[in-house]
Amino acid sequence: MQWNVCVVGGGTIGRMIATLLEKSKSYAVTVADHDLACLATFRNSGIPTRQIDATDVEGLSESLAGFHAVISAAPYFLTPNIAAAAKLAGAHYFDLTEDVEATQAVRKLAEGADTVFMPQCGLAPGFVGIAGAALASKFDELDSLHMRVGALPMFPTNALKYNLTWSTDGLINEYCNPCDAIVDGARVKTAPLENYETLGHDGIEYECFNTSGGLGTLPETLLGKAQAVSYRSIRYPGHCEVLKLLLHDLGLEKRRDLLKEIFETALPRTDQDVVLVYCTAKGHKDGVLCEESYINKSFAREIDGEIWSAIQITTAAGVLGAVDLLRQRRLPQRGFVRQEQVVFSEFLETEFGALFQVGEVLAHIQAA
Repeated sequence: MQWNVCVVGGGTIGRMIATLLEKSKSYAVTVADHDLACLATFRNSGIPTRQIDATDVEGLSESLAGFHAVISAAPYFLTPNIAAAAKLAGAHYFDLTEDVEATQAVRKLAEGADTVFMPQCGLAPGFVGIAGAALASKFDELDSLHMRVGALPMFPTNALKYNLTWSTDGLINEYCNPCDAIVDGARVKTAPLENYETLGHDGIEYECFNTSGGLGTLPETLLGKAQAVSYRSIRYPGHCEVLKLLLHDLGLEKRRDLLKEIFETALPRTDQDVVLVYCTAKGHKDGVLCEESYINKSFAREIDGEIWSAIQITTAAGVLGAVDLLRQRRLPQRGFVRQEQVVFSEFLETEFGALFQVGEVLAHIQAA
């Protein structure tokens, strides 16, 4: 049976999600947004649209009636409203948010629901949690799971060595909000921009540091099973130092509106990007201390005659792989669903999860 899906939010990621759904034989898609100019771009592509007001929950629920699933690609602060409207409409709900408070609101809505509520389904949180949980499951006793993800320009030119590739609000949240982690077996909050480290891949040096939201529900799931679980963003060397100047020395962590204006004025957007996922787990197998890693490096590329950025492809594939598994009844059919409940191999077998296989670089490292 073909599923009817509504994508709320027609921005950079929403357009990729809608395009992939429109090309699939298993789905029909409609895009909903408040911006008529945005919706016009979809009508030119033959994709049905609806103008909505995401601040009006009851009105939005009427617009969502009849859909099997709703995917929120809207700003994080609209997440609770869109999720509440999906519940009233009787539709399954998915989103891409990294915001912890918004996710808690979705989780509360999932209590007693007859439909699925599955937030944090993009790249990180999202795909990285599925890959990380799969690594963790390979150990009899898990010691540590460390996940590193970066969405980076291929050709950095400014002092930050960074270009905008996704939501500016989400980016600032990651840099300013407390970060979940497991340290010495205890679930804790750590400071953003701290726990600095470096790593190298393909002859390129990167830096990593704490950012918020990337772990999703993994710290809760792995509490009592691992001594250390962490998430850090990957950037080119020098990025973190400039961020600390902006956020701490100049006080912009308290002026997020001004920081957003600066970023969107000074940092150009680019489709020439690369997404690097670098997960490493350590623990015991049959009494032997082992380490195993999963690495995925995805680039911007052409799909059906159009160039799409790596962050568009990987984020859209993350949420649509989960939607497809639900359609196939390979996930629970009601209530709150976590990323780590997704079977990694089944995810990669979906028509959308297969997009990750293009960038897959498996590194299996065993150490006595």
